[in-house]
Amino acid sequence: MYAPERQQEILRLAREGGRVDVLSLAEEFQVTAETVRRDLKALDRAGLVRRVHGGAIPAGRLDFEPDLTEREATAADEKVRIAHAALAELPRDGSVILDAGSTVARLAAAFPLDCGLTVVTHALPVAARLADHPGIDLHLVGGRVRNRTRAAVDAWALRAYGEIRADVVFLGTNGFSPDGGLTTPDLAEAAVKRAIIGAARRVVLLADSAKYGQEHFARFGGLADVDLLITDSGLSASDAAAVEAAGAEVLTVPEGGA
Repeated sequence: MYAPERQQEILRLAREGGRVDVLSLAEEFQVTAETVRRDLKALDRAGLVRRVHGGAIPAGRLDFEPDLTEREATAADEKVRIAHAALAELPRDGSVILDAGSTVARLAAAFPLDCGLTVVTHALPVAARLADHPGIDLHLVGGRVRNRTRAAVDAWALRAYGEIRADVVFLGTNGFSPDGGLTTPDLAEAAVKRAIIGAARRVVLLADSAKYGQEHFARFGGLADVDLLITDSGLSASDAAAVEAAGAEVLTVPEGGA
């Protein structure tokens, strides 16, 4: 079976079952798991499926939101490299906002011990990673905590971010594209993300390349709102050029890099 035929069949199975997983597909088509991953990546790039941990779901399920455990496991190596590259964007002193998200949480975990910053976050996992840091003046923003992301949302969080002006925000997203902008499945999360973009002088977006081209229900900004995107080398040169044309500088971290 040729790759286009196999990909068409994978798409049919995803639409019928609501989800496909790599190992089952590899057994079904008698190919390697890596071959299936390449098929899913091709379908993802075409906007036909959305890759998730261990497999894919059909495109169009804009309300789909993976839980925290699944986010942590997805594109783990890429997220580690992105987080370490982001360390270079920390100010020498001053203040930063850390958004909710697994890549931003990895950045928090990588903060050097000699780092002395004021850090503001509404994300419980991020705060937990920094609570014992000797040099961090940590401020935890309150509000209703969403179970799927462990992030505070709604009026309390929005009011707090309306009262500060930080040097830089490290932002997460579920999807980004030149046309669709920055998107996430939940309107309350989107409102907080919009608020933190407005609460910082510089916006650094941390997003692995699999999120490129993904569009979700709630839009909270455009690439013109982003000063720098840090992503992995899975983002093609043409896609990186499209992001830069939309207004954001792009830093791609190679495999084995930072």
